[in-house]
Amino acid sequence: MHLTGLFLYPVKSFRGCAVATAAIDALGLVGDRRFLVVDENGAHLTQRPLPRMALISTELTATALLLRADGAGEISVPLRATAPAPLRTVSIWRSHGLVAEDCGRAVSAWLSAFLGVPCHLVRIGEKFRRPVLDRPAFAAAGTHAPVVDDRVVSSDLFNFADGYPFLVVSEASLAHLNDRLVSIGEEPVPMDRFRPSLVVSGCPAFAEDTWSRVRIGAITFRSGGPCARCSVTTTDQFSGERGHEPLRTLATYRRDPTDPTRIHFALNLTHETKSGTLRVGDAVERL
Repeated sequence: MHLTGLFLYPVKSFRGCAVATAAIDALGLVGDRRFLVVDENGAHLTQRPLPRMALISTELTATALLLRADGAGEISVPLRATAPAPLRTVSIWRSHGLVAEDCGRAVSAWLSAFLGVPCHLVRIGEKFRRPVLDRPAFAAAGTHAPVVDDRVVSSDLFNFADGYPFLVVSEASLAHLNDRLVSIGEEPVPMDRFRPSLVVSGCPAFAEDTWSRVRIGAITFRSGGPCARCSVTTTDQFSGERGHEPLRTLATYRRDPTDPTRIHFALNLTHETKSGTLRVGDAVERL
């Protein structure tokens, strides 16, 4: 097995970008989901209610995040504050009271105008700390459902991703899904519908479901359980248009047997190795 795709999503719910290499730090992939869009109350915003977020592309330079959108031009945001930044308390799913840095009025105005809602861009800074929810408690409630006891946490930290710092899916799993879609007269879907961070080849479809630990290159990961999918998978990541597939077809054969409200595709991962580099072409080994 080998790593064939490596993706960063600098701003949660904005369009991602493919990279050939990516460094690892304590929070996950360096540059991945280090920025978040929040409303006036600090609650996170995503493509679920705002599919228009998919229309904003992202690019990382050595010093800045570049945002672009048709008809809105481009705006640049420093990756790090050049002076003490105003702090904003934000929340994302069951993570509350997170301290993030406000990225300023200019980008707030740019985003608010394009998305049509008042919002702010925040980034991870020195005050940010977000533990990964403990696997048993998190899995019992579901990826996006309330956690019964959110005091149960692990020592792992992560970024602004939904529940875990990494998401892996195999090319074979997508091919299997697309074969089903084509067989019923639907169009195949690209990998970007599932917003993975890691794509692997060389294994059977849904083999990733069974991985408890895996090594990619020199980085060791452990399973965070299957990923329950939502309406983002039905959103075209270049047009923002939303349909019914592939979620409707996945629902026919990928439901959680203990909780039919959960439809699984791809595997959440937490990294045990907290530094290093991932490269497209790295060997993938189940441990």
